[in-house]
Amino acid sequence: MTSSSTRERDIAIVGVAESDEMGTVPNKSSLQHHAEAAYNALEDAGIAKSEVNGLLTAGFSTLATAEYMGIQPGFTDNTSVGGSSFVIHVAHAAAAIRAGYCDTVLITHGQAGRSTRARVPADPNLPVSQYESPYGLIGQPINYSMACTRYMHEYGEDRTRQAMAEIAVSTRKWANLNPKAVMHETPMSFDDYHNSRWVSWPFHLFDCCLVTDSGAAIVVTTAEKAANCRKAPVWLLGGAEGHDHNLISAMPSYTSLIARETGPNALARAGVTHDDIDVTLIYDSFTYTVMLSLEGLGFCGPGEAPDFVADQRTAPGGDFPLNTAGGGLSYTHPGMYGSFLLVESVRQLRGECGERQVKAKDGSDSPKISLVNGTGGSLSSTGTIILARD
Repeated sequence: MTSSSTRERDIAIVGVAESDEMGTVPNKSSLQHHAEAAYNALEDAGIAKSEVNGLLTAGFSTLATAEYMGIQPGFTDNTSVGGSSFVIHVAHAAAAIRAGYCDTVLITHGQAGRSTRARVPADPNLPVSQYESPYGLIGQPINYSMACTRYMHEYGEDRTRQAMAEIAVSTRKWANLNPKAVMHETPMSFDDYHNSRWVSWPFHLFDCCLVTDSGAAIVVTTAEKAANCRKAPVWLLGGAEGHDHNLISAMPSYTSLIARETGPNALARAGVTHDDIDVTLIYDSFTYTVMLSLEGLGFCGPGEAPDFVADQRTAPGGDFPLNTAGGGLSYTHPGMYGSFLLVESVRQLRGECGERQVKAKDGSDSPKISLVNGTGGSLSSTGTIILARD
């Protein structure tokens, strides 16, 4: 073990939960998913709503969320940089708590991503509306597939395709072990992957995340309050955040993600190394996102992801457990997924995952240290945090 044991453990996640129903839920709004997940996370923590004095969310106003739930926060944060936002929020919550603005923070998210009644068009004055949409760059499948095409050019089409298949199939295997996963009862073979319909070349259907209705919430507090919560605390050891572009056409390199900075920074601040990580949760909006993240985080070098994930290494039974809930590819993905990474990480560290439970590298019944990495926008932003149990 490295120096992580010397880090002060003063900030803890004490509650996590999803909304009551997930998948296709046409009778519930985004706010309802927010609230259900929030109440469930508070129940998980054993904390009353009246104790919440910090509220963070993304893609949905904290004003609306607080009013709907009857919360009057003393600290509010609406940082919204895509699906990485909620991972970033954990470090923001820690900073606010340490600064004395609050002591009990609720991070909440909900989206009727599949069943929403209305979709807001992009502001026609934004750069994306002027310089990308008119030329066919009109959504993430197209944006991400353009970046992936460059990776194929640099590192080989066949190698890249096989890596994408490995990720899709291994992630589905985890979902098959998760009763809450949309694809819980739907296995996937390599033939299923290769035979699935095209969405935007080089992406097959199974390279792309689900579109679901769901919500997730996380409760963050002090060590003092954590001592009286319902379950054992999960500690924040360190984190980092960053973004280097907005438009996909402005991405500095289509084969390098800003995780190249947030990963090493988070590990250094936590005082741990890659060898200390027992379970890894990476945003998988697309299979390609996972490849770039593994390389950027430093688990392997540029162009080495195909070799790193080969032979179902990241599947159940492999030596690198990855996205153990089933990921955005096969578990749930309402539009922004980062909050669900946190839920699974905490449950794994607590040993609450049943059939999909991962052991620590030393053989103990649950992981000791987890890395969580969220990505947002068009491969634009990244938040990385390191979590640990006692």
